[in-house]
Amino acid sequence: MVPPRKLLPLLTIWLALASAPFHAMAAEFYTEDLRIPMAEAGPQGLEAFLVRPAGAKRYPLALLSHGSPRSFDDRATMSAHKYYGVALEYARRGFAALIVMRRGYGSSPGGRVDSVGGCAKAAYLPATAVAVADLRAAIDAMAHRTDVTTSGMIAAGHSAGGLATVALTAQAPPGLVAAISFAGGRGSRDDDDVCNPDGLVQAFATFGRTSRVPMLWVYASNDSYFGPDLARRFVDGFRGSGGNATFIAAQPYGEDGHYLYSVVGRPQWTPYVDAFLRERGLVGRDILGPPDSLPPPRQLNEAVRAEFARYLASMIPHKAFAVSPNGGYGWRSGRVTADDARRDSLAACMKWSSSCTLYAVDDQLAGPAPGPVTDQSARAR
Repeated sequence: MVPPRKLLPLLTIWLALASAPFHAMAAEFYTEDLRIPMAEAGPQGLEAFLVRPAGAKRYPLALLSHGSPRSFDDRATMSAHKYYGVALEYARRGFAALIVMRRGYGSSPGGRVDSVGGCAKAAYLPATAVAVADLRAAIDAMAHRTDVTTSGMIAAGHSAGGLATVALTAQAPPGLVAAISFAGGRGSRDDDDVCNPDGLVQAFATFGRTSRVPMLWVYASNDSYFGPDLARRFVDGFRGSGGNATFIAAQPYGEDGHYLYSVVGRPQWTPYVDAFLRERGLVGRDILGPPDSLPPPRQLNEAVRAEFARYLASMIPHKAFAVSPNGGYGWRSGRVTADDARRDSLAACMKWSSSCTLYAVDDQLAGPAPGPVTDQSARAR
């Protein structure tokens, strides 16, 4: 059930969505689950998720790289789908955004292959070389597609993925024209406690010796992983060795600026990205709108339609929403496949009714709108 204190904000969201016009021809996006072939990853390959505009053309690649949690056990819970909301921002700007889970993260095999070793002598160069190899495998796979081009591609990463992106520019593959690092770094084991910080600064300096790709670096002033003083040491070392980085010391974000690069933080970070890309002629004047808001199921009463607003706001595919004629419903998100989401949402709905049907799958209606309004109260999932 939705807690009463949260119902009003959710209902406000729904009212805003419901009042928006429904355009059949508005921007659409194509998504695809992938496995990136890589010998070192075995027959399973690397987990990946592609988001691009739905047009029939080749879109330049935006290669997106994730961070590394402080706890090794948390790696198994990671998923490329969780970065859908961030990837969508690049797709809206005309890129084919690929989130690739490096070896040892999510369902990509690899264990501790990118370990930095003991904290006091953390070795960042060999660990980052592993990450770069994974990113290159993803680039190679995308180069063979008919809907993606690696000419005019960009790369962007967060935290350890930001460090990996910086390292990629030091061995820049053909076609890489710009790169972005949000809160780039690695080795944070607690707030303001980084393993071998001098070694990490030296790693950035090493990458700067051969990196010539224009970069944007963004660090929020309240980043608990890599604070302002350490971030400044990173960029000074990189630039001092010849690297090309535009550095932005962003305003504080929430309780921890390390998570500025997120769906919720979009209003603050997307202007930085737009300015950087436009300076290089890499994004047009028009940015595609997000996927159309779907009309809520008519048989849900007004109060519980806020639950459908929660479904719409969920940025973790795959997801589905099921309803019954008497006002029951159920939905699930974060499933591995769309079929899994369909099955699980129907099962959730059928706890209340034996006549449930799918209403929406991901960001699209599943079929014709259900029947007329009933006066029965909807049942919570």
